[in-house]
Amino acid sequence: MTLLAIDTSANLCAACVWEGDGALASVTQDIGTGHAELLMSMIQDVLRQAGKTYSDLSRIGVVIGPGSFTGVRVGVSTARGLALALNIPAVGVTTLEALAAEALALHPGRSVLAVIDARREQLYSALYDQAGVPLAEPAVLDAGATLARTGEGDFLLTGSGAATIAARMPGHSIVAERATASIETYARLAAAKPDGSEKPKPLYLRGADAKPQASFILPARD
Repeated sequence: MTLLAIDTSANLCAACVWEGDGALASVTQDIGTGHAELLMSMIQDVLRQAGKTYSDLSRIGVVIGPGSFTGVRVGVSTARGLALALNIPAVGVTTLEALAAEALALHPGRSVLAVIDARREQLYSALYDQAGVPLAEPAVLDAGATLARTGEGDFLLTGSGAATIAARMPGHSIVAERATASIETYARLAAAKPDGSEKPKPLYLRGADAKPQASFILPARD
């Protein structure tokens, strides 16, 4: 399998060509915003570095969130468009499962709570067991509600919201404080997804921050 993985879910814009058990090439830039303008040229660059063309690809992997509303939308729409044009499958990987996978690789045999700062005093979170199986599915909650659903178990913390939980639950180790995982991790997880997996769709967990201004809404005609 030759897979193209892309991540536009947070501040990073990243692409990776993965074949067999490893990455042939990967590119990552910390751009903050503007993923739509950069992504396609980055994909072309990573394909060139890997010595591949679009026709060599057999699967597209994309990060579906939770994360930046606009970034996730850019990544998913690009992945689905490429998959349709190339007649190959596309699969989604969540930011939370990837962050947990990285923590488990460093500390096998432990449960992991992956937590991302969702702003508005809320957190995106999901709890995973030692095998990476979700014990608590992704949700967006405040810190108190996040702790209420995880219980008092012994688990590691990872993600950009890990310090918020650690402040309320001393003694839990923080593995990393990032909003997204490495593109190589996403590629590895996407390659391992079973054939026939659901087409990727954004995992927003809540509505967009931007709302239309009521003063610009035209009245309906009879």
